[in-house]
Amino acid sequence: MNLEYFISKNIIKGDSHSKKITKPIIRISIIAIALGLIVMIVALSIVGGFQREIRNKVIGFGSHVQITSYDSQNTYEASPISLKQDFYPSLADKEGVKHIQIYATKPGIIKTKEDIYGVVVKGVGADFDWSFFNEKIIDGSSFLISEVKDNSILVSNHIATKMKLSVGDKMFLYFIQESGQLRPKDFIIKGIYQTGLEQFDNLYVIADIAHIQKRNGWDKNQVGGFEVLIDDYSKLDEMGQYVYDNIDYSLHATTIKEQHPDIFSWLDLQDYNVNVIIILMIVVAVINIISALLILILERTNMIGILKALGMPNWNVRKIFLYNAIYLIVKGIIWGNVIGISLCLLQQYFGFLTLPEESYYVSEVPIEMNFLNILLLNIGTLLVCVLMLLIPSYVITKISPVKAIRFD
Repeated sequence: MNLEYFISKNIIKGDSHSKKITKPIIRISIIAIALGLIVMIVALSIVGGFQREIRNKVIGFGSHVQITSYDSQNTYEASPISLKQDFYPSLADKEGVKHIQIYATKPGIIKTKEDIYGVVVKGVGADFDWSFFNEKIIDGSSFLISEVKDNSILVSNHIATKMKLSVGDKMFLYFIQESGQLRPKDFIIKGIYQTGLEQFDNLYVIADIAHIQKRNGWDKNQVGGFEVLIDDYSKLDEMGQYVYDNIDYSLHATTIKEQHPDIFSWLDLQDYNVNVIIILMIVVAVINIISALLILILERTNMIGILKALGMPNWNVRKIFLYNAIYLIVKGIIWGNVIGISLCLLQQYFGFLTLPEESYYVSEVPIEMNFLNILLLNIGTLLVCVLMLLIPSYVITKISPVKAIRFD
């Protein structure tokens, strides 16, 4: 039998004399470690979910990579490029590429009897992936695009509310020409969407690309650009470079991060917040477990003196208390995982914590459970706490057996 483990197990159980001091200290240490891990797991999951939701909303409007002419960069008035490109639609067969689709944008003004509102019309084709907008539509539905030009249009809830429009209503949209003239077109509202991302909801309406082609004097083989959707966001830079290397020299490819650097820089900053929380929680856990270990050592000073007098080496005596501390850490980690993961799963499936969407861009607290990160978090917490315990356990080597036996 492992003598050090046997003694440490009995210390944890405690006898009638030591329970008044040892038991509360043990409970406080376990609770502190558990609470720290709960906070770390919840913070990691919430920030991961928040980043995912905002990122997906921005990508939903602009895809992962956009291919345009050089003249169309940073403008809503696209210069035409030919639909007949070597990469279209064959680029979709590239491993890692999910989909490729055509689009064009053009400024416009919605006019009703009472008000006017400036928008950007995003024209899409028959190959458009509606999966993002289908999840965000709160009234009506999306529409199919075919050879016959469709007069349906998708507007945001913000625009519909401001202009007092509903599904099925007829509205006039004036396209702004380069000459400054306004050319009107009547549309029927097919659906109303809401993403919660104001800078897009306040601006974009979705219509058949044929309307933009007609207003710009383009033929059917001319579009504003191509949107490329990929399978794995973590490979965005790699895939963006691949697309850029495989398009015509007269075209330009930009990733969604390059188009919206302010949003993605802000999202990256959230990682620093999580790191600060993790560091603070680990520091609190270390302080608590060190305090518990020192109190256990102080309470068992007599026992330490007897063991050393009987010839037990310093390291073996230290192992007794390190076993105690590791037991507390592991128990706290187990409870922290059980409670932390349970809270995240409850929020993920039931969404009982809501948020004002106009302030946070999401209607409920988002959760993304990354079990690899949680596992690394557990391992890191355990290792840091155990390594830090080696320092206070060194106190045992300075205890004199004679003085320890007389210690009261």
